[in-house]
Amino acid sequence: MSGESPNARQRPSEASGFRSPLVPARMVNEWVYCPRLAYLEWIEGEWAASTDTAEGKRVHVRVDKGSGQLPEPDELDKAMSKARSVTLSSERLGVIAKIDVIEFANGKVMPVDFKKGKRPHIPAGAYEPERVQVCVQALILEDNGYTVDHGALWFVGSRERVRVILDEQLRATTLEAIRGLRDVEASRKRPPPLEDSPKCPRCSLAGICLPDETNLFRTGKTPRPLNPSDDPALPLYVQVPGARLRKSGGRLVVQTKQETTEVPLISVSQVVLYGPVSVTTPALHALMRAEIPVSWHSGGGWFLGHTIGTGSGNVAVREAQYRAAFSSSRSLMFAKSIVEAKVKNSRTLLRRNWRPEKTVEGKENTLVRLKRISKRISHVSNVQHLLGLEGEAAAVYFGKFDRMLANSAPEKVQTFSFATRNRRPPTDPVNAMLSLAYALLVRMFSTTIASVGLDPYLGLYHRPRHNRPALALDLMEPFRSIVSDSCVIQVINNGEIKPNDFVFNGGACSLKPAGRKALIAAFERRLENVTTHPYFGYRVSMRRLIEVQCRLLARHFQGEIEEYPHYLPR
Repeated sequence: MSGESPNARQRPSEASGFRSPLVPARMVNEWVYCPRLAYLEWIEGEWAASTDTAEGKRVHVRVDKGSGQLPEPDELDKAMSKARSVTLSSERLGVIAKIDVIEFANGKVMPVDFKKGKRPHIPAGAYEPERVQVCVQALILEDNGYTVDHGALWFVGSRERVRVILDEQLRATTLEAIRGLRDVEASRKRPPPLEDSPKCPRCSLAGICLPDETNLFRTGKTPRPLNPSDDPALPLYVQVPGARLRKSGGRLVVQTKQETTEVPLISVSQVVLYGPVSVTTPALHALMRAEIPVSWHSGGGWFLGHTIGTGSGNVAVREAQYRAAFSSSRSLMFAKSIVEAKVKNSRTLLRRNWRPEKTVEGKENTLVRLKRISKRISHVSNVQHLLGLEGEAAAVYFGKFDRMLANSAPEKVQTFSFATRNRRPPTDPVNAMLSLAYALLVRMFSTTIASVGLDPYLGLYHRPRHNRPALALDLMEPFRSIVSDSCVIQVINNGEIKPNDFVFNGGACSLKPAGRKALIAAFERRLENVTTHPYFGYRVSMRRLIEVQCRLLARHFQGEIEEYPHYLPR
């Protein structure tokens, strides 16, 4: 029983309650419409706003305020009116409902549910899921001692009321739906996605459910491009030392000594802070309520961690992740696929970007060596051997990395050279850029992994260690070359970053603020680049593709997909 509504009422018999939560009437509606949708929303806590959900929320603004008082069943004859936003539950059925409007007269009550849009012109007057939801409300009212003859639906778009007849067939369908939803909650087994259903394109959870992508591995049918368009919100980077981030109404305000910048909160997907930047408590609260992560980096660009709200409540997906991580055989199999994908993508980047003015001597030999290493990975029997092959491939790849760098910038100014990969700290400009680009990629994967319900700190290849996002490091391996390395190559070859954009301190090299800003801009551009997914055939941005990959990993952990499909561009 909810105590949020002034009209909420709890019967004494309801105090004991069910061991599991009461099923909301709206979820019974969803179950009849699509069992997988109900499971994702109610049991796994997934949610995605859309224009439809926003319109539905607007429609309920008035009734959600609540007004009037619902009399006791034996006092109905003394009143003739209505009550709004009444919350009631049934212990017998294990359901709860916030009823938009209850009209009562002559000793009887009638639940009225508000719906956006127009009345459908079908014989029943309304679709089955909506009628079932009203029937749930009627059953709850009856269990609370009220007499209900029928219910009603009010369609705001056409301003029409549709009568809902509570016949035996509708009651049986409703009871069966309640049982089905409670049974799947007890089993914790996610229902399979609908196949080629016309319901999916309009579903706000299509990008989370991935119905056609999941079905591809069962049926082989090419997915429709159901994924919602990319969220127009973008990361907000704050890297001026001493800057202060605060909230003003629905906007974030960045204050520095030189200027003040305001950004609408709805336009921000995450906040990324570098060095000594402060954030006010109201701003943090607003960001956490909006589920916008705040990533913290050192002044040199190292990723320190992130602040989020309550995060994903999807415990089931983390349980599946832990089972996989604690299985040595599954961990090794997954680690092998990660390293194999990394080597293949490194080879692809070399093949694509080998500069024509560079000597081609050794190109084919390098590509052949990487191909041979990738084939040997499948025969590895332990992690130590796998680490050795990964190191061998890295030596081959970085040994030819300078073949992808232009000799001079467009302005004919001598630019960068690269001999070998080094870090902690990087000792030359190219390594400094690679380290920052990898830190940006770690942050990207850490926040995305957390948003889909996985634990970024428990990996299957990288071993757990304090403050180490091991799973993020796992998943980013195949993307190092495709995203971070290509980003560094681009800013060098286009002359976006110059040798004077670096500072040396002892043996360490790091980017100056202007150079770091240019690299971050190039990194974000790379994430916005559109690519064709090699498995699914549709075109998405790299940013959206990374989210899809993280969700596919969750599906793999939970057994819906036998093998995790890595992103391997041709």
